[in-house]
Amino acid sequence: MMSQKKIEESVSRRKFLSLAGMGAAAFAVSPRFAFANESGSDRKIRMGIVGGGFGSSFHFHEHPNCIVEAVSDLRADRRDILMKTYSCSKSYESLDKLLKDPKVEAVFIATEAPNHAKHVLATLRAGKHVLCAVPAAWTLEECAEMRDTVKRTGLTYMMGETSYWRQNTISVRKMYAEGQFGHIFSAAAEYNHPVSEGSALLIENGVPNWRYGIPPMHYPTHCTSFLISVTGERLTDVTCLGWGDKTPMLTNNRYKNPFANETAFFKTSKGNPFRVEVNWRGALRNVERGEWRGEKMSFYSSYGDVDPATIVKLVQLPGVDEGGYPNLQDVTEKYDQPKWWKTDMLPPSLRKDSYHDGAHTFITHEFIDALVNNRKPAVDIHEALAYTAPGIVAHQSALKNGEYMKIPSFD
Repeated sequence: MMSQKKIEESVSRRKFLSLAGMGAAAFAVSPRFAFANESGSDRKIRMGIVGGGFGSSFHFHEHPNCIVEAVSDLRADRRDILMKTYSCSKSYESLDKLLKDPKVEAVFIATEAPNHAKHVLATLRAGKHVLCAVPAAWTLEECAEMRDTVKRTGLTYMMGETSYWRQNTISVRKMYAEGQFGHIFSAAAEYNHPVSEGSALLIENGVPNWRYGIPPMHYPTHCTSFLISVTGERLTDVTCLGWGDKTPMLTNNRYKNPFANETAFFKTSKGNPFRVEVNWRGALRNVERGEWRGEKMSFYSSYGDVDPATIVKLVQLPGVDEGGYPNLQDVTEKYDQPKWWKTDMLPPSLRKDSYHDGAHTFITHEFIDALVNNRKPAVDIHEALAYTAPGIVAHQSALKNGEYMKIPSFD
């Protein structure tokens, strides 16, 4: 048998070679992921931006193939923010008025989540392409209507899911495509956004807004996208449990929702387990993160600036173990995260850090480039509904004390 010293030397050397190779692969951006204006077009997409809160945090005015033609919000102060952000002099008091502008080709919907489907459908029926904030829809009936309308109109729909473009997720997607994980046999994700009863996020001018009492699993996409965008699996079944107390937010809200936190256990189309937590209350780190566990390698996203992302990889040592099996040892190492927004995945004008771990410049570019090159965006209608619908069913399961339920497919 090998001495302990030789085992440690072997592991150390193999660890270095393994991680060095991993780093080289991570920094080598394949052509499939690199920025390219395939048509070489100088076409300018004329965008309308609706929603002066979240909608003001993107970069359409800095994209070489985009002009912000008009902006809209029901509130004058937010219209002013949008006009200033995007250097746009044209504003409308409502989405309906903006949709009548013949110069607007595409619209970014950044309105309140329960109205997303209604606003998207109105935009499509007005003959305009649409990018929408998350989630895609609020009910399964809306999911079906959106899918059918996108198909009927032939227009482009994209959901602006930030977790798809987080730096960790981009890395994991590349590693998976290169076969470094082998089979991912289980995964987990969590979205923790703890808020207090009287938070300004929930109460505006003394009035509860749409976030007040929102069912956690109606906002699942920051989690579900972590797995689906990497492996392409769909979520087919779910059991979910919720937790809540007697705070006013949970005893008197428009959704009749009693839960501040919900934990779902999904089965995927490959028969794998996937645990998802969405939490609004508790002693929690405010974080959006994923874990991917594979037969050859696993990846654990960081907890913000507190804990780094880590990789666990199996290393095969010489010989066999005492039972005659391959002599494997796991090696854990901090992952040095590349800043993908600095690379040629983006046009030069968008190579800057942005909200949600660099995601906003990627969302901006993906939508505009898809329109310019007449291609499907990464998070098209089918992908968006695959992220959204499982959460709708999960909340139904929680209301029924964890009843095991089937999730419909909208592919």
